Formats: sequence, structure tokens, C-alpha cells
Amino acid sequence: MLAIPGPSIMPDRVLNAMHRASPNIYEGELLDMTHSLYPDLKTLARTSGNAAIYIGNGHATWEVCLRNTLVEGDTVLVLITGRFAEGWGEAARALGIKTQILDFGMQAPVDPTKVEETLRADKDGKIRAVLTVQTDTASSVLNDVVAIRKAMDAADSEALLMVDGMASLGCDRFEMDAWGADIYMAGCQKGLMTPAGLAFVFFNDRATDARKRVSPGKYWDWVPRVEADYFYMLFSGTAPTHHLYGLREALNMLVHEEGVENVWARHDLFARAIWAAVEAWGEGGDMALNIATPAHRSRAVTTVATGSGEAKALREWTEREAGVTLGIGLGFGEQGSQLFNSYFRIGHMGHLNIPMVMGTLGSIDCGLKALGMAHGDGALDAASRVLRGRLAG
Repeated sequence: MLAIPGPSIMPDRVLNAMHRASPNIYEGELLDMTHSLYPDLKTLARTSGNAAIYIGNGHATWEVCLRNTLVEGDTVLVLITGRFAEGWGEAARALGIKTQILDFGMQAPVDPTKVEETLRADKDGKIRAVLTVQTDTASSVLNDVVAIRKAMDAADSEALLMVDGMASLGCDRFEMDAWGADIYMAGCQKGLMTPAGLAFVFFNDRATDARKRVSPGKYWDWVPRVEADYFYMLFSGTAPTHHLYGLREALNMLVHEEGVENVWARHDLFARAIWAAVEAWGEGGDMALNIATPAHRSRAVTTVATGSGEAKALREWTEREAGVTLGIGLGFGEQGSQLFNSYFRIGHMGHLNIPMVMGTLGSIDCGLKALGMAHGDGALDAASRVLRGRLAG
């Protein structure tokens, strides 16, 4: 059982869809199937704007967003609530883009009042983009994109709002158009249950206008990908054929069979069951949810604090004895060592059902007992009450 916050478990249907000979990349079935992906991806992102697919991971997609809208010497405001917005800022600096940082730490979401104050102080409008992560998998915080957009509007900022949705697409509710995001980037290996390797960028007319002042380079340019005259232009070369077949099956499951609203509700249900279990364990030991307020917690991943060194020992036990792989605590430097040893993360994204959730929680419970770690009782009962109550409703 892989319970890390991505890559996530791949359903047999996705794997079977990929298990095939290489197709014709010039005409026929592959071309028609690929074009069918874009409307479903837009349905997941809740946008009528543009969508482009890249062969790459989240780090590549950060660069896509930056190269298509900004030039060397521009300034961006980076909203840090864990690790990954910080990484996006590092990518910007590597391109000669200046970064202004608002760091809210590892246990709190973005404070929109601070965003508004910072943008109001930007009298000359030097800040051209605001970079944020909806779900940061390091901290498991869930940022309020609507509140960030309102803060930007209140400050009369012309900056683009760029949102990293690598961990949130298909897990946490996100509505690009209604919430006012200008650019939304995501990938296939978390909520979309497909092997890592595909990344998506959704962008609106404001982002398209920003593209006119830059020269992103041939491969990163999103214009040919949305205005493609030939199939190969969709990917600036050979298509990622087997990933596309896997993604098609994943979208069949999520969009056409389960439905986006039901996908969000399922992730909410399982997240709340996991929170209930962790809270029960914490009543008799040092275990605690990293994000205190439920509204600020991701529905895709949960970061858990333990006593010193306990997380490392627990992770090793669950993987060795139960076959359950938990996520490591993620950070850098001295803080990184502390996070690695005393925090673990439970990924609950994508292909997930009640036996998977209860099996993961049961394995953690066994590990706590086997290792003699202090913890409260009734965690599995607390989780099952959440599942029973919501299913009955």
C-alpha cells in the first residue's frame, strides 16, 4: 500500500490501458483520443480557458508558467506555506526574475491581509505575478485561493495569480474561472492516478496577453500547443503515447463515471476519517495534526507530528512489517532533519477506497503498539464513525 503524497496508486484499469504496443503517432486512434483529453481536463480544473499538456513534472511546469508570462528583471510575490511555493520562487530566480517573499511558516495558510498590504505597498506595480500553492504536500496546508484573489483585487493589483495544483487537481475543490486564477498548473501522478510524466497548464486571456511580451523558447511556448496545426505540435515532438492512454482511462473513471463533485466529496470523506484517527492517537501521546484548523487542511495529504524520532521508526515499521509506505517529513537544513525524523505524511489522493484507508490506519495503529509508542485509543473506531456517518447520509 503506497500511502505517500504522490505518485499515487495506479488503478489496474489505468495500467491495463497503457499495456499495449506503440501506436501510429501520425494518424488514427491516438490523435482522436488525445484531443478528447482536453475537455475533460478543463472540466476538472473548472475552466473554459486554454489547456496545454507537457512532458514533464511540476518543476518543469513552474518554468512553463514563468517563461510564458515573465522576463528577466520582473518581480513576483511568492506566498510560502511549506516547501513548494519556495521551490517555485527558486525556479523564478534561476531565470533572473526577482522574488518578494511572504513566508507563513509550516503550520498556517496564506494570510490574505498580508497579501493585500504587500500589493498596496507596490505603488509602481512592479509585482507582475503572485505565486501560490493550493495544497502544499510538505505541510498539508490548503490555501484559500478565493481569499487571495480578493486581496489582489482589493489592492487593485494587475498581477497574474498563478496557482500550483499538483497535489490538488482531482482531490481538493478548485474552480479556476470562478475563483479568478489566471494560471493553474498540475500533473498526472497524484489525483489523476497516472504514472509521473505529464504536466498541465491552464491559462486565461490575461495570461495570453502577458505571453505577448516574452520569448519563452520553442519547447516551453504554450502558443503552438493550443493552436496546433499538426498533432506533433501539441507536444513539440513525439507524443507521450502510453501516458496519454493511461490518462484517458483515469479521466473516464474520474470525470465520466464518478463525477468531479463526487470525487471531491470522496476525498473530503477519507481526509476527515484520517484526521479523526490522528486526533484519537494524539489524546494519549505526542502525535498531532500539523495543521490545526480543519478548513486549512488539504483533502489530499495529511502531515502528522510525533515525538522526537518516532515518525522515522514508525515509517520503517509500517513498511517492513505491514507493507504500508508512509511519506517522509519534508524540509531542508536543520528543520529538514527534524521533519524527517519526527513527522510523517499520509497521502490520500486518487485511487482510494475504504479498505485502503482503514488498512493504512490499522497498520499505523499496529506500529504504535508494536513500538511501544504512547498514543490514545479508539483511532480506528473514530475513523469508522466518520465513514459510517457520511455514507449513511
